[in-house]
Amino acid sequence: MGAIDDRLRELGIVLPAAPVPAANYVPAKIGGGLLFVAGQVPMLDGKIAHVGKVGSDVDLETGQAAARLCAVNILAQAKAALGGDLGRIKQTLKVQGFVNCAPDFGDHPKVINGASDLLVAVLGEAGLHARFAVGAPSLPFDCSVEVDATFEVT
Repeated sequence: MGAIDDRLRELGIVLPAAPVPAANYVPAKIGGGLLFVAGQVPMLDGKIAHVGKVGSDVDLETGQAAARLCAVNILAQAKAALGGDLGRIKQTLKVQGFVNCAPDFGDHPKVINGASDLLVAVLGEAGLHARFAVGAPSLPFDCSVEVDATFEVT
């Protein structure tokens, strides 16, 4: 147990078992000192917790909650890939966020802040990252948000 596990506990976050991939890919890959975590959807207890388009079916706050849940699943995948030791994360390099949204929705960055804010809360300065947040006409399983991340690891 390390500082990151302590922060998770302080924040009341329990990481789930790393979700199983839905297709022919691996959930995380380490190479060249980098950990790439595949896109995570807002999966909770084996089900998509947030479905629909942000801005029409789903409000901004629900979209942010979906992005936060994606970040929880990113950390679960990272923990599994790093042999249970999130302390191996040196820094978060990049977060890529996709928002399933109505055509006139423009607050993509506010939605993906749900993921960014969680990573910084858990990882501290090592959670700061470059990022993009874009809208998409649809996402797998009609989920509201999908997020992936790249970390530098030891």
